Amino acid sequence: MTFNRNILTYLNDWKASRNRKPLILRGARQVGKTTLIKQFAKKYNHFIFLNLEKAADRYFFEELDDVVTITDSLFLSHNIRSNKLGETLLFIDEIQESPKAISLLRYFYEEIPKLHVIAAGSLLEFAMRKVKSFPVGRVEFLYLSPLNFPEYLKAIEHNSALEQLNHIPIAPFAHKILLDLFNHYAIIGGMPEIIKVFLQNNGIADLPKVYESIWATYQNDVEKYASNETERKVIKHIISTAYLYVDERIKFQNFGNSNYKSREVGEAMRNLDNAKIIQLIYPTTDVLIPVKPNLRKSPRLQFLDTGLVNHALNIQGQMLGLPDLSSTFKGAIIPHIITQELISLNSISYKKPMFWVREKNQSSSEVDLVYSYGDKVIPIEIKSGSKGTLKSLHQFIEQTNHPYAIRIYAGKFNIESAKTTNGTNYLLMNMPYYLGTKIPEYIEYFVNNFTL
Repeated sequence: MTFNRNILTYLNDWKASRNRKPLILRGARQVGKTTLIKQFAKKYNHFIFLNLEKAADRYFFEELDDVVTITDSLFLSHNIRSNKLGETLLFIDEIQESPKAISLLRYFYEEIPKLHVIAAGSLLEFAMRKVKSFPVGRVEFLYLSPLNFPEYLKAIEHNSALEQLNHIPIAPFAHKILLDLFNHYAIIGGMPEIIKVFLQNNGIADLPKVYESIWATYQNDVEKYASNETERKVIKHIISTAYLYVDERIKFQNFGNSNYKSREVGEAMRNLDNAKIIQLIYPTTDVLIPVKPNLRKSPRLQFLDTGLVNHALNIQGQMLGLPDLSSTFKGAIIPHIITQELISLNSISYKKPMFWVREKNQSSSEVDLVYSYGDKVIPIEIKSGSKGTLKSLHQFIEQTNHPYAIRIYAGKFNIESAKTTNGTNYLLMNMPYYLGTKIPEYIEYFVNNFTL
């Protein structure tokens, strides 16, 4: 089973580009990189697939020293004529297994520009440490995440829901259907194998063993993340406990009721962050452009996929049938998946979302997300309930240079005039949860069409 991923648009643009460079597709394990490129390869007359976890495929890079000879050898072994460079896609999967292959990518661009070359790998940050000359400026990057909500709608072939989702502003009559569909997506998550099994079996009964298989893959990869035995133990501890702190701000010292020191936990967390399994989302204290993460303040934990978290917490059963998931697991699940939705939009460049904090001796404030648009920093709160609970958002509005704010909740879409507790007028756009991937488009609509 293949999925219609949004990133295919960028792959098509890359294929048609006159200044095409070798492309490196990045992303965590199990997000569908290999399946995606095999699907994309159908657009070519010839396809060469190498998996560098296999010794026979690594041979071409270990025993041969230049890309012209490597290409000639590959074409010969695959019975492809040498004049078919422009009709051939070379896909080098698991390229992290060969630092030499990574360093040779630049020469495909310089010496054989007609050949279309894509590489993929899940642990590239670690392999790059062993690469003496990384091909900076000679390669392009794309980033793949788990399926987001629009991709999920494509997967379940709910085309009418997708059509309504793409209409700005959303029609009121579509609200209940889209909210129900989003709730189901938020429960199972966006891992391709999970969605595949869900569709094949028309239910969630067989999903636990698939979640366990994915977790086991990440845990077995610990050896590749760790540089020594202590780091190996710390990473195992983090993987086995971090889901209990989802969407929380954390301290490295003694993380997860351990005796591990801040330096040990911090290094392990950064390795898991590089692998895109557990990411560190840092706060900002800025209310004006440019927005910078404050790395000295406590970060928030963000997992690769909310469905994996729900499984680890064993809460999927109790989530089924709830009309509003905002209270699930101390209110952490919906903010987590909205952040996941925003991350999924980073196909060309990888930028993490940020949240806002104001920390003073006697009080602190926190806004769930901030989004930069033009010369404005837009605050985004994720919660149901009355506007009176938006105290942190009010404090942000009173310090910034514009009147625009967003609340993401279970209710219907609307835009209203509001006042902070100190009497500052502002505009509040209330967006249903299912519009998470549409935040950039709705902000443009909001700012360009509404003023105080």
